[in-house]
Amino acid sequence: MRYRGVACALALALVLCALGAAVLQQDHAAPRALEASFQPYFQVPHGVHGAVARPPTYARCLRKWNTVCYTPSLISAAYDTAPIDTSASDGTGQTIAIIDSFGSPTIRHDLDVFDAAYGLPAPPSFTISQPAGTVPPFDPSNPDRAGWAMETSLDVEWAHAMAPGASIALVETPTSELAGSSGFPEIATAETWIVEHHVANVISESFGTAEQTFRSARSITRFDPPLQAAAAAGVTVVAATGDQGSSEIKRDGVSYFSKPVVGWPASDPLVTAVGGTHLQLTAAGEYLSDPDVWNDTFSFNPAMPLASGAGRSSVFGRPAYQDGVASTTGDMRTIPDISMTASCTAPVVVYMSAVAHVGWQPICGTSVATPLFAGIVARADEVAGKGLGQINPALYAMLRTPSDDGIVDVYMGSNSVMLGWKVVAGYRASRGFDIASGIGTIDAALFVPALAAAGS
Repeated sequence: MRYRGVACALALALVLCALGAAVLQQDHAAPRALEASFQPYFQVPHGVHGAVARPPTYARCLRKWNTVCYTPSLISAAYDTAPIDTSASDGTGQTIAIIDSFGSPTIRHDLDVFDAAYGLPAPPSFTISQPAGTVPPFDPSNPDRAGWAMETSLDVEWAHAMAPGASIALVETPTSELAGSSGFPEIATAETWIVEHHVANVISESFGTAEQTFRSARSITRFDPPLQAAAAAGVTVVAATGDQGSSEIKRDGVSYFSKPVVGWPASDPLVTAVGGTHLQLTAAGEYLSDPDVWNDTFSFNPAMPLASGAGRSSVFGRPAYQDGVASTTGDMRTIPDISMTASCTAPVVVYMSAVAHVGWQPICGTSVATPLFAGIVARADEVAGKGLGQINPALYAMLRTPSDDGIVDVYMGSNSVMLGWKVVAGYRASRGFDIASGIGTIDAALFVPALAAAGS
């Protein structure tokens, strides 16, 4: 990342929605063997009601929503992708698999509109599959379905924007309720299908739940076999760390944990956990300040937990690749591993037409950061000439070797949040590796070839 100028679920049920500050909340079935429910990790900025007909510009977002909006060209400038925007490093020959519950009935149209608006080529291939079962008919009045449709548009459009040469494989699952035989078992089926059919070298997952929403560690680790198979097959799995900062939504789908927790699957050592930063850019894509840890908890009224998920796992011990930062992590796995833009005061723009509010919408959260980083991995896979698989060892090896490898330090901010008058203490960024941001963020022109080399 070149600095110029002065140097956003297993459990997400509170989301300010495009349907008008609606609460996206599930009706929970009686818990059986597994007790978690999940929803996508995305947010609509506070005060945003409905969409607009034309792609909003930076200035128009300021006038209409009192927030800036980032387009593909601005994100490209922020992450310095121009030097590698060639057929040799734009993801050509690679496929990004995106897993979403239900998907969206209008996603092909939505991607076409997005691409036309921003001058992006269509992906070489865009497939939609339902290996875990047929998705039920879409009901636009169901806020859960509307939320997943929004998530689908976000994931597909922005993975494509970051790696325009890559193909997209949207893999839809038929339910977002996890009650013994549905939900994560379907996701595991989707993961297994992707690996066994060699569908993609990168899997992007923008959902999660607090580890504490499961009955036991075994209830979580039973889902490891598809992740192990992915690593063995050279498939990278990236997942969002969540949008409640040091807290998470409880199993009731309404209340928050008052102690530090982290979300799974991001906390799994076989997954690359993607956290959030706050980018402050001019309309020309120049930096107004260095990126810091995303935390919008106090940016809106009322204050609510709204920040990058980060912290120590209560299930997984420290993996070997984090041994070099053991003085920071302690004995447990920490997340994130890396961070990308997620702020609700500087969201990206998404087009969707599945619900009544058809048009362009600002979206934020680690659901943004995750498909962006999936696109970066697809670029690195192309440069390497193969799927890099479990990239975490390479990421931490790059951190240990002083070089111009495109790792950009995130040394400001924290993910502490407020619950009423109580602070749920999180973690502060600092120079070098820290729990709040992981190894930091990236300058793609340097990072992509460095990751390709380190992972080969």
